[in-house]
Amino acid sequence: MKLPLIAIAVGLAAGLLGALCGVGGGIVMVPAFVALLGMDHKNAVATSMAVIIVTAIAATLNNSRANNLIDWKIVLVVGAASAVAAWFGSDLMRSLGSQTLTRIFGVLLVVFGLRMLWKAGL
Repeated sequence: MKLPLIAIAVGLAAGLLGALCGVGGGIVMVPAFVALLGMDHKNAVATSMAVIIVTAIAATLNNSRANNLIDWKIVLVVGAASAVAAWFGSDLMRSLGSQTLTRIFGVLLVVFGLRMLWKAGL
């Protein structure tokens, strides 16, 4: 019974942060899946990507109700480029070890977090 409750809590946090900040998948779900659900890093990444589909559809449907909130031209261009990169990136992810993926992930979080704080003047 503990597993479904943890999964629900992770989903709620990821959905809320995804809607508020555009994050949730990698930043919330991957560490939570590894630390709280005991998943291997590769399984956590792949599962997170699948969950993002559902989260993105829900948020996009809700955001599309606001006039001009979504720039659909950018969606098409960035979406196409991202899809190509994600296809090859998922092959690369499967070829790397979980420890390597965890290190890459941690470095990215730190670098982007520091950059955001720096830009915000903190």
